[in-house]
Amino acid sequence: MNNKPVTAIIVGAGHRAFVYSELAKTNPEMLKIVGVADPNPVRRKKAMEYFGFSEDMCFESAQELAKHGKLADAVINGTMDEQHLETAVPLLDAGYDMLLEKPFAPNEDEMWEIVNCAKKNGSRVMICHVLRYTPFYYSIKERIHSGEIGDIINIQTNEHVSYHHLSTSYIRGKWANSDKCHTSMLLAKCCHDIDIIMWLMSETKPKKISSFGGKYQFKPENAPKDAGTICMKDCPLVDSCNFSTKRLYIDHPERWAFYVWDALEGIENPTIEDKIALMKSDNPYARCIYKCDNNVVDHQSVAIEFESGATATHNMVGGSAQPRRNIHIVGTKGEIFGNFEDSKFTVLKINPSPDAHNEECDIEEVDLRVTGDMVGAYGGHGGGDERLAADFVKFIRGEEPSLACTSIFDSVAGHLSVYRADKSRENGGMPQEINL
Repeated sequence: MNNKPVTAIIVGAGHRAFVYSELAKTNPEMLKIVGVADPNPVRRKKAMEYFGFSEDMCFESAQELAKHGKLADAVINGTMDEQHLETAVPLLDAGYDMLLEKPFAPNEDEMWEIVNCAKKNGSRVMICHVLRYTPFYYSIKERIHSGEIGDIINIQTNEHVSYHHLSTSYIRGKWANSDKCHTSMLLAKCCHDIDIIMWLMSETKPKKISSFGGKYQFKPENAPKDAGTICMKDCPLVDSCNFSTKRLYIDHPERWAFYVWDALEGIENPTIEDKIALMKSDNPYARCIYKCDNNVVDHQSVAIEFESGATATHNMVGGSAQPRRNIHIVGTKGEIFGNFEDSKFTVLKINPSPDAHNEECDIEEVDLRVTGDMVGAYGGHGGGDERLAADFVKFIRGEEPSLACTSIFDSVAGHLSVYRADKSRENGGMPQEINL
């Protein structure tokens, strides 16, 4: 067994790449960050100083890095979705294995190009479907994998995207306009959830999909009377509107800080005055939430038919009071339902005997925050981020990975389902075939 740490180079030194790379700090025997490629000199310097490598391992682009041949075992690719093709292909061709952020491609053509490149090079490419690694979803998968509730008949998932998350990412932020970010809301936000469905349904393949959705709430015609265009500059409703930048970002300066204060990253310890000045400028995050250039949906429903005859649905609703993910799985021997944010789920098993609850079923309540030691031991995404990074090390070393490990080939079904769902939505809900 290879006990040396896997060496990796960060490509795209943004928030997600740093999250996964943190394993090098907490478990240096597993991972060592030895370089960075990013066009932003501030981020290159930050990575160099934080992980302690020399300036000659700083590169301005993936292409420049690739020209030097293979300088490490792997790459942690945290670039934006639309940059994955241009950054992944040259580095896979250079011999690197890769941890690649999801969604790994914004469209089907680019998906197959990256998949075929990985296949041609025999590359180990793992996709960051981090929800698989959370104690909540991982424990549910273990129950299903053991046959506890029999064969799956139906899965229902729901994701409620909070109003402040919707504002920051999908109205004012990076994923608000598909012409710029090249991804849909379903792909950018819910490829997690569609992947969970595919993972739990891994014994069968998706066959057909249909979808409806649209932009309902945050559009110019719904703006309050007298609303301005820059909340803290020209809007009389700045102190009363639930969605004003003052109330979302100045009153909560640490919430979504990495995105909202991106323009201030060159300033060491920016003050609240710096942030207020930014919110009075033409910065994208300063705009009236009703008067942005967002064109992605804020709600969408998806229905999937599988080859086994099973079905699944996913509902995404943006603008909710709280973030929430729910799941309900019905099998031939029982069912599982739960709430991700609470890290709790319930297992019901069919049992008509007099000893069963109401002579109907056995009931087991599972509270992972109380009975498990996994939650809190790791970082974000409900305990999944660092567990994913650790599994990537096993994957690269050729060791037995966990049930959650997602190679690029495993991720195709979920991505293809999203592309087809969006095509269905764009065509009035017309069912689309999924040929795998």
